[in-house]
Amino acid sequence: MDKKISASNLDQFYREIGKRVKRYRKEKGISQLELAKALGHQSRTIISLAELANNKHFNLEHLYKISIYLEIDICNLVSDNQA
Repeated sequence: MDKKISASNLDQFYREIGKRVKRYRKEKGISQLELAKALGHQSRTIISLAELANNKHFNLEHLYKISIYLEIDICNLVSDNQA
């Protein structure tokens, strides 16, 4: 099985994750700076760029820490298909 993932599909995947992080972060009333500090960063830039998927994206460690900090299942950040 030879399936190829296009760059545009991957970009869309990162954008969707960024949107979900932003949505859950806002629902919890948490600022970009507060979330960035929870991930060990001193500025909100990483969160801002990754939420927009603007040449940055969240890695697995980020998603794990975000899910813990926001008290949500990590699956909620990766997919909207909830059982």
